[in-house]
Amino acid sequence: MSWHSKSSAEVLRELKSDPRRGLDEREARRRVRRYGPNSLPKGKGPSPWRIFFSQFSDFMVLVLLAAALLSFLLGEGADGLAIMAILTVNAFLGFYQEYRAERSLEALRELASPRARVLRQGREVEIPGEEVVPGDILLLEAGDRVAADARLLEAFSLEVEEALLTGESLPAGKDPAPFLQENLPLGDRKNMVFQGTFVVKGRGKAVVVATGPRTEMGRIAEMMSTEEEAQTPLQVRLSQLGRILVVACLSIAAFIAALGVIQGKDPYLMFFSGVSLAVAAIPEGLPITVTVALAIGVQRMARARAIIRRLPAVETLGCATVILTDKTGTLTRNEMEWRLLWREGKVEELTALGERREDLELLFRTAFLCNDVRGEGEGVRGDPTEVALWKGALGAGWAKERWSAYRRMGEVPFDSHRKRMTVWARGPDGDALYVKGAPEGVVARCRWVMGEGGIRPVTEETRRAILKGAEDLAREAYRVLALAFRPWEGRPPAEDDEDQLIFLGLAALKDPPRPEASRAVAQCRQAGLRVLMVTGDHGLTAAAIAREVGILQPGQQVLLGEEMDSLEDEGLWEKLKDAAVLARVSPLHKLRVARLFQAKGHVVAMTGDGVNDAPALKLSDIGIAMGKTGSDVAKEAADVLLTDDNFATIVGAIREGRVVYDNIRKFVRYLLSSNTGEILVMLGAVLLNAPLPLLPVQMLLVNLVTDGLPALALGVDPADPGIMRRPPRDPKEGIFARGLGRLILVRGFIIGCVSLYAFLLTLTLTHHVQLARTLAMVTLCLSQFFHALDARSEIKGIWGIRPWENRHLLLALAVSFSVLWATIYLPPLASIFGSVPLLPEHWMLALTLSGGGALLASLYTLVRVARWKVAAWARGR
Repeated sequence: MSWHSKSSAEVLRELKSDPRRGLDEREARRRVRRYGPNSLPKGKGPSPWRIFFSQFSDFMVLVLLAAALLSFLLGEGADGLAIMAILTVNAFLGFYQEYRAERSLEALRELASPRARVLRQGREVEIPGEEVVPGDILLLEAGDRVAADARLLEAFSLEVEEALLTGESLPAGKDPAPFLQENLPLGDRKNMVFQGTFVVKGRGKAVVVATGPRTEMGRIAEMMSTEEEAQTPLQVRLSQLGRILVVACLSIAAFIAALGVIQGKDPYLMFFSGVSLAVAAIPEGLPITVTVALAIGVQRMARARAIIRRLPAVETLGCATVILTDKTGTLTRNEMEWRLLWREGKVEELTALGERREDLELLFRTAFLCNDVRGEGEGVRGDPTEVALWKGALGAGWAKERWSAYRRMGEVPFDSHRKRMTVWARGPDGDALYVKGAPEGVVARCRWVMGEGGIRPVTEETRRAILKGAEDLAREAYRVLALAFRPWEGRPPAEDDEDQLIFLGLAALKDPPRPEASRAVAQCRQAGLRVLMVTGDHGLTAAAIAREVGILQPGQQVLLGEEMDSLEDEGLWEKLKDAAVLARVSPLHKLRVARLFQAKGHVVAMTGDGVNDAPALKLSDIGIAMGKTGSDVAKEAADVLLTDDNFATIVGAIREGRVVYDNIRKFVRYLLSSNTGEILVMLGAVLLNAPLPLLPVQMLLVNLVTDGLPALALGVDPADPGIMRRPPRDPKEGIFARGLGRLILVRGFIIGCVSLYAFLLTLTLTHHVQLARTLAMVTLCLSQFFHALDARSEIKGIWGIRPWENRHLLLALAVSFSVLWATIYLPPLASIFGSVPLLPEHWMLALTLSGGGALLASLYTLVRVARWKVAAWARGR
């Protein structure tokens, strides 16, 4: 119901409430039974055990469980235990992610006011917030948290901090007068107060119109409970990859085993060879390598002041195409600052005024004395505008002690009708009235103006010039206040005494952009990301800030929430193509915009700090909350927390996300090429009706030596220097996009061919099967070691790669080679793995074949890059 459009009398009549007596206790209890408690509903979610065991229902996980069981049956307990450890860790991570959603709703419930002051049977009583019902008369004063949505009946200088709901940085002035327009944004409903917001100034009386789930806060909670969290691109691609790999590996292993039996080979040996090949070929190291790569990214981001709350969010951030960013506290400092001073048609920056300008002493004294701030130094508290005036006055070089001699004798408080405040103060130079307020109201009561030439009468031309100056500043998103003064005769002032004033100047205040914001926006643009400001603030204010930080470019538009309401989705999408700023928006608008971008194939990153941002933070592919100023709700709903509340930190997080995804491609390429080579060695031998080139235990050894440490080391490979000059990758692209699948097949074919050749050549020359198998195993391992080096780049040959840049990889290769050497030259291990010692000429053959294969693969890479460049040149002509 549009309570703001009804008169106070209509609302009271509708709710059957008395503004002087409130409800009686019996009626209040009846309404609690009717409307329920004033708390957000707590849904019954799945049990923790069910959440945990659901982590084992994924297809890839089930196959890996079977692989672990087979490893135990083959006597390879270490492999089986490693697989089980990996799956258990992943299960706990998934459990935490799902359990987090319930915590998000719990944080929202705790925002409800624990106590509320109401009228019951004509007496003022304090009751638990849960017992507030529609029709209760709320009593509000500075410092209160509003217990429920309510329609104002009285307001005396009442200002409410609504940033959590509306995104506006300034407290909203309240006025009980009705508004005729029904579909007003929350920020414009000046005669309403909302649950969870804070009273920062004045006092008021209101009648409760909505409680619990029917409040604006309750609607947000409902949206959060019904919105599904988007699955990340990495999760989708790995799920697809897992199914493909498992089916392919099992099919090929079964084919090889069956073909060997048909050829007359030992069925028992072929069965276990097929099983061993399946276990070796399925990259069980892939999940843990992905987890480690993401975890390393998390650590790097934490050092850069971005806390990751969900591991896959690292990769998702790296492929973000759109950032929907709030204004207040994200791009701006969420702190009003007195920046400009207007006098006699001239605008001066406060920072450029110099020390203690005597001609401005009276102006700064007025700003200092006509003020209700409390506290000292950095601990000063009060209305953000008054704090800015207070700090600006002291920052102009005047000592606080000089004005401390002035004692406040009386005041005419600010109210939303007069839009000004007057303070009567007594000082060494006598009594005076100091006035600040909206320019139109103050200027109309000025009879003189003080300038460089002294005091002179105000003319109509002077008034028009002052008001035009105020209008020009307001157009640039400044909040403009007029400062005035008059000598006083020593009696308490009244409203009628705010006349015969001397105009001193205009103070222009703004919530300034963060110094790093412009550079961060420019870097996002260079990286191909689109940045949109999405705020509940006024269009002019939002546009000015957006223009200042570089979001709003020439030719781009500001789109208001009211316009969005009148458009269907397709019409809104057309508008969004040219929009850079979305102003006066509600939580539903944010959800709608996020959904639209996602429907068009974009990966959406949403930044925010308020309760109003929480549903969109949860829905978006990557939710980024402010760690310092953000509400608990936003933090719980988000995937990333910025500990410095700095938009610029996002740029570093995006870079790290891209690095992580690049590294995932590197070790996926390495693992699958290596496994392809292993399969081709076995398949080629069976097709040629040759003896098996590797025993089951040797296949598992190759898998152990090559799949583990080198893949993990590729997961921490340093970033490519041009990573932030690339456009975002297509969020729909598969893991094998951009020719990766072809690279894997070619490299796997080369690894398989050289290893099989080493086996067949040795077998032909020596007729020593055990020696041939040992040499095939060594060639296969060395080929994969070389591949670990060339997998670091998709566009460079092995000679263009600097191995020392990744010392982790060099160490991993050294450890893996040591294990391989031990299984050949240590008799107990050699007997287990069926290997024999190799002579230097055997090592030379293995090195020549594996190194030659690396050079051949590098030549293919260079030809591939050359073809890309020719195609790009042809397109550019």
